[in-house]
Amino acid sequence: MEGRITKQISNQYKVTVNGVDYICSARGKFRNLGLSPLVGDIVRINEDTLTIEEINPRINELERPVVANVDMALIVTSVKKPDLSLSLLDKELSVILANNIEPVICLTKLDLLNKEELKNLKPLIKYYKSIGIKVVDNKHLGKIKSILKNKLVVLTGQTGAGKSSLLNKLDKRLNLETKPISEALNRGVHTTRHTEIYKIGKIFFVDTPGFSALDLNNIDLGNMVVNVYGKGSKERIVPLGDYAVNIMNDYMNNYRPLINKKHTDYVFINNRGDKISRQFIFKVIKKEALKNRTIFSCPVVV
Repeated sequence: MEGRITKQISNQYKVTVNGVDYICSARGKFRNLGLSPLVGDIVRINEDTLTIEEINPRINELERPVVANVDMALIVTSVKKPDLSLSLLDKELSVILANNIEPVICLTKLDLLNKEELKNLKPLIKYYKSIGIKVVDNKHLGKIKSILKNKLVVLTGQTGAGKSSLLNKLDKRLNLETKPISEALNRGVHTTRHTEIYKIGKIFFVDTPGFSALDLNNIDLGNMVVNVYGKGSKERIVPLGDYAVNIMNDYMNNYRPLINKKHTDYVFINNRGDKISRQFIFKVIKKEALKNRTIFSCPVVV
């Protein structure tokens, strides 16, 4: 039987086949292949053993949140409490567009803005629309449903922006847990603890655990820059040369996917899928330097 994985908690997968749910486990062969089933995967299951036998080829795959075969991404973005973060929003857009997923920005808590703040927000909305990105108000539920009809949609955005609240408004039967914003941190409290697909009318929503940062977003090969953070969390934008960009593109597209077994966001990983330490990187550089008999010289100034 063939169906879609609609929920994952730990090593168990809920596979929906023609409206019927089956709780399945994955066969050990996937581990040997370095492949893990993801929410959104179209899979073939054995009805007798309740095991996932095959995973169909994926249209796309996001690493954070971990989900496959996504049509659209609804980026739920708060404009107040927590405040609008353009840096995070643009990073999310970069990842989504890079995976050939259509983004839709859904603004929440607009009623908390005063007239001046609302006036200042309008040029920003106009800009995103001018580059082909849809922007909607979370109160316009009819418009949201029309845009997302018959799509598998990943629901993402900053913690506390109102993702679970939006789903509750679209379908009150869901009754997803929501919690108030932490005033001290000006950040939301994580309320979604697992990845799951909810069918709301003719929309298939993916609600995922909240996240605070996207490590892979620190690299923007399209604009040839990398974001680094130093003392006091100060952000620096460092330009990359053509050679470095070509090497990184080759690594990210052809090599990293083969060893990213744990779906980590770290850029440089080892064969186990774990983060490479700076000491290991130094050893690799030293080994290559010695192998190529590279001699470093420094002029002496008298």
